[in-house]
Amino acid sequence: MRQDAATVGKKKSGGFQSMGLSPPILKGVLKRGYQIPTPIQRKTIPVILEGRDVVAMARTGSGKTAAFLVPILDKLKARSLQAGARALVLSPTRELALQTHKFAKELGKFTDLKSTVILGGDNMEDQFEAIHENPDVLIATPGRFLHIVMEMDLKLSSIKYVVFDEADRLFEMGFQEQLNEILHRLPENRQTLLFSATLPRMLVDFARAGLNEPVLVRLDVESQLSDLLKTVYLMCRTNDKAAILLHLLKHVVKPDELTLVFVATRHHAEYLRDILERADVPCTQVYSSLDQAARKINVSKFRARQVPVMLVTDVAARGIDIPLLDNVINHSFPPKAKLFVHRVGRVARAGQSGTAYSLVAPDEAPYLLDLHLFLGRPMQFASAASQVPESGLCGKVPQMVIDEEAEMLRVLHEQNSDLQNMERVCSNAMIQYLKSRPPPSSESAKRMKQFLKEDIAPHPVFRAKSADEDVRASLLQGMKRFKPPSTIFEIGNTGKSDAFSVMKKKRQKHDKLIERISSQAASKSQENTGPAPKTEGSQEAVMAEEEDIESAFATVIGSRKSQKRKKRGENSGSEASPEKKKKAKPDSFKDEEFYIPHFSSDFHSEKGLELEKTFEQQASQAVLDLTADDEKMLQKQKSTMKWDRKKKRFVREGNDDPKKKKIRTESGAWIPASYKSDVYKQWKRKSQVDARDDDDEDSGGLGKQKVAACDRLGKKHRGGAKQKGPRKQFKRELKTKDEILKARQRKARLNFHVKKKHGERSKRRKK
Repeated sequence: MRQDAATVGKKKSGGFQSMGLSPPILKGVLKRGYQIPTPIQRKTIPVILEGRDVVAMARTGSGKTAAFLVPILDKLKARSLQAGARALVLSPTRELALQTHKFAKELGKFTDLKSTVILGGDNMEDQFEAIHENPDVLIATPGRFLHIVMEMDLKLSSIKYVVFDEADRLFEMGFQEQLNEILHRLPENRQTLLFSATLPRMLVDFARAGLNEPVLVRLDVESQLSDLLKTVYLMCRTNDKAAILLHLLKHVVKPDELTLVFVATRHHAEYLRDILERADVPCTQVYSSLDQAARKINVSKFRARQVPVMLVTDVAARGIDIPLLDNVINHSFPPKAKLFVHRVGRVARAGQSGTAYSLVAPDEAPYLLDLHLFLGRPMQFASAASQVPESGLCGKVPQMVIDEEAEMLRVLHEQNSDLQNMERVCSNAMIQYLKSRPPPSSESAKRMKQFLKEDIAPHPVFRAKSADEDVRASLLQGMKRFKPPSTIFEIGNTGKSDAFSVMKKKRQKHDKLIERISSQAASKSQENTGPAPKTEGSQEAVMAEEEDIESAFATVIGSRKSQKRKKRGENSGSEASPEKKKKAKPDSFKDEEFYIPHFSSDFHSEKGLELEKTFEQQASQAVLDLTADDEKMLQKQKSTMKWDRKKKRFVREGNDDPKKKKIRTESGAWIPASYKSDVYKQWKRKSQVDARDDDDEDSGGLGKQKVAACDRLGKKHRGGAKQKGPRKQFKRELKTKDEILKARQRKARLNFHVKKKHGERSKRRKK
């Protein structure tokens, strides 16, 4: 069943005031600075307030966090005397969970609702105490939350609202087993919300199993990238990347714009930071092995616009939220299409425009073709007629631009021995990085070789610098194509010489073959330079089939553009006369009725997502998104050894056995055996917290203990200062009547023994 947005969301208006929100929530929304809801908020908030299960699909930066926090806080309204949390938000990373918690505090500033964060890496005893404080909203990562649930044996029967934020990343990072176990423990009458940037088949199956007649809200699914994002692809040599990066930051990017530069390893970040600072380009760096305090300082400097450039690696960039980012530069082109979408999705958010510059080396060119297959866009190369810098255009960098910056870099390296050592370290780190980089598809490698043989003009971004470059490029191209009519064996020799006769016979035998091969190469180049044919899977399709979506979701709410486009396609298909169909000649040998392609229609998009694999399989194949950016960490991942008690020897970690050191839960899922230990019992014994309602199924071992209050959304504690984190359990100072009596008796005994000893010593001295 498919309905329009007007039939489902009846409350269509321009502002939050018409959505029927409670005054405290509306006041918090307006205080936050929101006036007009974004399209995803306008579509989802009325449906969520009606109590329907929702699967929302929109691009990153479209306001998805507020789309589920506003209606949930509005439904919770105020504190409840019932034990146990009432809302659960699951996030893939700790950084995203912290951002969601901060955002929830700002939206619920004028309510008395309480929230807490359960994150991996934090102290579990503090998290036990925070859950005993009976919060209303739990924001957690799946791994640590399931650990807490197993330790405390929580029933989760009080949960009414569940949100899976960035659901595609939750499944990508290997949390499927944890999610299924958490879903099994939740009550059936809950309201489930699933927010995702993409919609793979696995999420459709998950929604079909865990949601009750869900409503699908999908906006901007026709493209993976924002319409306001401008992409620039620059073909260059690997050794020229530093010079091109320097030119982009000094002459192309405006000085007041924030630019994020993605590099391969931490050594590249340190090397480029040293170069940029010596070239008077202020910058900072963030990588995974950087100290946590230094990392926070560097990120805060970049957010405060004290430095306009920040060098990051893929591992360290996870969870870094920069609200108004202007540019992204891919110093190392990402080997996965989804990683590219992740990188450039940080710009052109919330209605802001942005630019993504990508430096593509010859060995990275096949990944560029894989990216265009994933996005469903044809490759566009710059030509001499390209004057306006269009989005998605691929061009070369003028040699004049490279020479200017390369000369300065050469002088810097001659004057500083540290730069020479760091350059050597970067080259060694790059060798290790290339070993862990996944290879491109063989078909893309073959096709890209043909593309690189063609003449690619300089990119229009450098058009001002390339006035004389056209003359230079034409001269070099003419020298490249020049072929002398005769060889050295024929010049100056007469017909009587042996060399001349041999070359004559050779030409008679091979001239026809050479002409035939050259004509075939010319025809192939003409096909490549023409409009790119649509290959299987290169169409702009949803990650799951339309039939699966319609069968899984009761209602589908889409944008007006997609609905009009679909109606236009249906009308054009119905208006086509049968006479025209008969006259039309087939374009290929395929029989449209019986031909079965060897690739599915969404092969390239599904291959770019690759959510069907488990976390262990992804780690064993060294997926870049999980690869370390430090050489020591890379070596440590390969050579980690662990003592095996049964085999009595060291064994290499990373066993692919899914059941090794795991236990089976009530739902039949396998989880790590470390999730069930005596940490919670030891904490209860240590803190002397006795649950008042141990037998209450709703609390699952939770009573209303008298412990320190957790964070209240936006409220200050008594004394005026906001509390940071849960309070520690202090030792009780007031003593009971029995304890005072016991202490006095003990003191009297001690005094008696002391006097007795002193009396015996004095008697001995007198004698």
